[in-house]
Amino acid sequence: MTDFDMVLKFWDPVEADYNGYGSLVLNRLFKEHPNSLQHFPKYVGKSTSELATSQEVANHGGIVLKKLAELLRAKGNHAAIVKPLATTHANKHKIPLENFKMISEIIVKIMAEKTGLDAAGQQALRNVMAAVIADIGANYKELGFDQ
Repeated sequence: MTDFDMVLKFWDPVEADYNGYGSLVLNRLFKEHPNSLQHFPKYVGKSTSELATSQEVANHGGIVLKKLAELLRAKGNHAAIVKPLATTHANKHKIPLENFKMISEIIVKIMAEKTGLDAAGQQALRNVMAAVIADIGANYKELGFDQ
């Protein structure tokens, strides 16, 4: 079983509630890495409780997880997905590569807690995300984005 398949085996609950899981992921990111909030200007100044109940945060988190699903289903053949993602995150949002690593680890934790993603699945998700992040980094370099 590939790393992609191992993660997809636990993906159904996420797919059934992208925004719910997305809210959990972004709120955990903001809690564990408060500096990451600066990359989400429309959320700056909101209290923790406002962020936790924000439909905007949930929607944005859902978008993140839908993109991850697309990457997982591409099973490594993701250049056409990564290039536009890297371009907008470099040129428009100015997101450092480190932030992709931080949110990846948050996703691993949330999936372990909520979907039962086991140790092998957690490592598989880390492997998938490491490959995606490396490809984002290569695109960043091509774009001249110095993070």
